[in-house]
Amino acid sequence: MGSLKERKVAKIQSEFVQQHEYSQQLHTKKKRGLFRRLAVFGIGACILSAFAISTLFSQSAAIDKKLEEKQQVEKKLADLKKQKQSLEEEIVKLNDDDYIAKIARRDYYLSQKGEVILNLPKKEDGSD
Repeated sequence: MGSLKERKVAKIQSEFVQQHEYSQQLHTKKKRGLFRRLAVFGIGACILSAFAISTLFSQSAAIDKKLEEKQQVEKKLADLKKQKQSLEEEIVKLNDDDYIAKIARRDYYLSQKGEVILNLPKKEDGSD
């Protein structure tokens, strides 16, 4: 019903009305332009945020992987240090003639003069 009344009313075609309509159209265009700029800016902000978040997650995963790798390398380093220490002890022992003689008797069944080497079978756990 409101639309019927609007049709019956004639528009005033004065300069003031034309300027007012032009200013309203200009205001509507500015509002539409502002909305478009804000929409583009919002979409750009969302894209940048998504990129930043994905970068953070990938860096976090890479850091976790590096930490695990570091722990493994530190464990390997500790094992190698123990091995180095035992090898250094072995070097010191190998400089001792008595130790070399003991190893030769044990591994190669060498004996001194007048010494007899007997090999006894190893006992099993279940029998005497």
